[in-house]
Amino acid sequence: MRPPLRSVAAELKAHVPFTALGAATGVIVLMVMVNTGVPRSVSQTLFDVFHPLHVLLSALVTAGMYRRHSPGKLWATVLIGYVGAVGIATLSDCLIPYLGEWLLDMPNRGVHIGFIDHWWLVNPLALVGIALAYLRPTTKIPHAGHTLLSTWASLFHIIMAMGDALGALTIVLVGVFLFLAVWLPCCTSDIVFPLLFTREPNHRHDHHHA
Repeated sequence: MRPPLRSVAAELKAHVPFTALGAATGVIVLMVMVNTGVPRSVSQTLFDVFHPLHVLLSALVTAGMYRRHSPGKLWATVLIGYVGAVGIATLSDCLIPYLGEWLLDMPNRGVHIGFIDHWWLVNPLALVGIALAYLRPTTKIPHAGHTLLSTWASLFHIIMAMGDALGALTIVLVGVFLFLAVWLPCCTSDIVFPLLFTREPNHRHDHHHA
């Protein structure tokens, strides 16, 4: 059964405060790193840490949501968990930030695709999250933690693209892109996407914080 639109809208609304708070922390980190002259290589390293962790957590929740509502076969859980986690985390952490970098004409912009650039880390972590969800499905993951992982991965992707100048308008627009990069993709990955494939005629929509 497809998730009711009202339920999806309610989840998106409930996630706004956490996502906005995460974006605010991202803006603060951005200002500190740029104003203190932290090398871009540090942002690369931090992106390489937070993006894989985001994929792991997303796989755990996405596959867990599917397993809770539809026992399904192992291959279905793996496929849905992988596409929902890796595909949407790539959109959230890599592609939307790159769109912001392109629109803001940042000098060092580029697409850093985790599951390709660091296939040996991102893909295994996604499979670990799926395996844990298959053995013990759970969707009860603190949303604040998930939001911060995704926000900071998106942030460090953007910082890698920036130059030395940091104007007020850039700060505001980066905050907007951080919010958009996390809010809709993460809710889609954790809630909407896995429920599109469930077979229960009348399932109870979990209100989770992931």
